[in-house]
Amino acid sequence: MAVDARTLAILACPLCKGKLVWLPATQQLVCRADKLAYPVRDDMPMLLRTVARELTLDELEQLPS
Repeated sequence: MAVDARTLAILACPLCKGKLVWLPATQQLVCRADKLAYPVRDDMPMLLRTVARELTLDELEQLPS
């Protein structure tokens, strides 16, 4: 799945309502503020806290600006 700019503009973190960063290599949407990575499965973003993965500080530092 490729998340285009238009789709990414309307998606938001379910917890803080902040912007998400799309990581195509890992098929994840990342919230920097909450330090969470939400998976995308079968072309559907799984924006649930129960399926999100917590990011390490190293992972956060490597995120694109």
